[in-house]
Amino acid sequence: MTFSLLGRCARTGQIGAAGATSNIGVGARIQHIAAGVGAVLTQHRTDPRLGPRGVALLRSGCSARETVDALVASTPHHGWRQLAALDARGGTAHFHGARVKPAHNHAHGRDCVAIGNILANDGVPAAMVAAFAADPGAPLADRLLAALAAGEAAGGEHGPVVSAVLEVHGAHDFPLADLRVDRAKDPIAELAGLWRDYAPQVEEFILRATDPDRARGG
Repeated sequence: MTFSLLGRCARTGQIGAAGATSNIGVGARIQHIAAGVGAVLTQHRTDPRLGPRGVALLRSGCSARETVDALVASTPHHGWRQLAALDARGGTAHFHGARVKPAHNHAHGRDCVAIGNILANDGVPAAMVAAFAADPGAPLADRLLAALAAGEAAGGEHGPVVSAVLEVHGAHDFPLADLRVDRAKDPIAELAGLWRDYAPQVEEFILRATDPDRARGG
């Protein structure tokens, strides 16, 4: 009952994730990202421990494929898990456990991978990848949100979506954006609205952290 996508901007090196589900708190569980390293998604009967473990594997030099394979080998409950990884070079990989409930599917594109489970139909991940690829010159956050909206428009999941997340990392060891909506009637639209409000302030927040003498705010 989750659909999500990992994406990378080849121009800026930014890495991010967007996802939505019919459970509360999707942003607290599924996405695990490190600037300049890569990202991991862990969902279905989610084990959040696999996320940091996957990021550590990517940081050690493992490819996305090697990372997913190692995560699967490391957990005796892999039949319940759905995983994806994106490395800093844009390589991608996924895994569906044998007990992941249908409809489930995946799709890979340039610098992105989408996965989903308990979907309305198995075309949702492909719709997400197509939307992500549609405007490669756009900011990464915009592309991730477009992918999420396309996944919902393609059918989304069986139940009503109530939570959504957008997280993007750039050159620093803190996220450029980490926005979450929970227990909402239209969380994907609300998430897009949060990003519209937040985007003009991103550079100011970076200055406050890295060069506070030049920052304007308090």
